[in-house]
Amino acid sequence: MSELARRWSVAGVGIPIVVVLLYAGGWLLAVPVAALAALGALEGYRLAEARGIEPMSALGAAVAASLVLLAGWRSTWGGFAAGAVTLIGGLAVVALLVAIFRRGPARSPLAAVAITVFGALYAGLALSFVPLLRALPVRDGWMGDGSAAWAGVLVVALPLAATWVGDAAAYFAGSAWGRKKLAPTISPNKSWVGVWVGVPGAAGAAALWFVVAAPFLPGVPLAGPAAAAGIGALLGVGAILGDLSESLLKREAGLKDSGAVFPGHGGVLDRIDALIFTLPGAYAALALASGP
Repeated sequence: MSELARRWSVAGVGIPIVVVLLYAGGWLLAVPVAALAALGALEGYRLAEARGIEPMSALGAAVAASLVLLAGWRSTWGGFAAGAVTLIGGLAVVALLVAIFRRGPARSPLAAVAITVFGALYAGLALSFVPLLRALPVRDGWMGDGSAAWAGVLVVALPLAATWVGDAAAYFAGSAWGRKKLAPTISPNKSWVGVWVGVPGAAGAAALWFVVAAPFLPGVPLAGPAAAAGIGALLGVGAILGDLSESLLKREAGLKDSGAVFPGHGGVLDRIDALIFTLPGAYAALALASGP
């Protein structure tokens, strides 16, 4: 199957499932996303194991999932942040205790503890922003008299649309005209042409998102399509950085894919690498625009 066919097959199956889960919200959304976070963390630990590091994989995966579940339960930043700090701090302490009493200095304790905490943050913290983003229009009263469920879907659609459209634009432009490589030692298929087309593509997707979403989100704190396009451009840059970051980790590990959860499409991290940057980025941009 060609790369293009793979992308269309993933979109055809994935987008309806994502919309249904986002509309349902609550635990019906948080539990599957938490499962993805745990799988993503385990894939990150697999990359470390390929380099001879022994992270506390089960412990880190449990915390990654717990971060998402916490965000589903406490879906405001104020409610989530304190619990998230507690979970991450607790993970670091427990990982250190395991290193002290079960492993000792011969088994690279510094690397093992650091990777254990990083894996939980990399997958778990990023995906925690799915329920946090969905709750923003309810928290800040953006939807007027409309449906809170659809308002949440629309808000999460901003980073998803900017990420996927920007990625598709970069792929097509890079395939057709990309000669000068962006980071050939990390991701040989990424080109500067893809950047120059992908970032405006993400900006255009965000501007179109505003045109479609604004009637249903009358209180959204954006001045117009231009402001949304500015956020989209930043998300486009974030998507590229997310993609390169995961490629860098795979290159170090000597692995082509992070996992095999999706046959023919790689692992969870291969599917959400860009979103690891764009989901928190969208939340930060919208929360800052909304004010205290």
